[in-house]
Amino acid sequence: MDTVKMLLAILLCWPIVSCGQEEPTEAPKKPDLVLVFTKTAGYRHQSIEKGVKTLRELGRNNNFIALQTESGDDFNADNLKNYQLVVFLNTTMDVLDDDQQRAFENYIKSGGSFLGIHAAADTEYEWPWYGKLVGGYFNGHPNNPNVRKATIEVLDKSHPSTAHLPDQWVRSDEWYNYKDLNPNMNVLMNLDEDSYEGGTNGDNHPIAWYHEFEGGRAYYTGGGHTDESFDEPEFRKHLLGAIEWCLGR
Repeated sequence: MDTVKMLLAILLCWPIVSCGQEEPTEAPKKPDLVLVFTKTAGYRHQSIEKGVKTLRELGRNNNFIALQTESGDDFNADNLKNYQLVVFLNTTMDVLDDDQQRAFENYIKSGGSFLGIHAAADTEYEWPWYGKLVGGYFNGHPNNPNVRKATIEVLDKSHPSTAHLPDQWVRSDEWYNYKDLNPNMNVLMNLDEDSYEGGTNGDNHPIAWYHEFEGGRAYYTGGGHTDESFDEPEFRKHLLGAIEWCLGR
């Protein structure tokens, strides 16, 4: 009889773990850590600080923490393993020594992710591996003025960085021309050179792309020269989608 009473008590409490207690809730996911690298050895963009502020704001609302560094010394195995993504935000020229380069290569080959913004393509010309990772190198831009309005053709809207965009995205920025483009990239957006003066790539003028690379992920966007870029809701959402893809979300 005691056994019957015990079974009845268990059934009455099902599916509660025990009478009067709620099921335990799942612990919130720890935020991803994102390293934002802003070292420059050439031209320094005034928009770097605004870009860092924007990435921090995006992180607070989307479960990642953006930590800025200007030091190549942070590119070592022990430190890099803490980060799910490394962003090169308007870096320029030679910013890492040989040991730091090897550490970053190993980070990517171990499944790390890279996001290059604007002048990330104006970086490390003597490091061919980096050129393939970022997808291409800077090859000049229009001058007088260097910032001008142009039309971007959105080729692929299945990606989280472009799903919100119109087919023709008209905006102002400094529009890079590129050389040594990696043919294995997935191009998301193409610059319409008929919409502005100063383009030299012709009909094939990619301005944002992504690819899987040597065990990791890499994304590049050509926008982000001006402070105003980081205030544009569509550009901010574009950056967020790129970050989320890099984080594997």
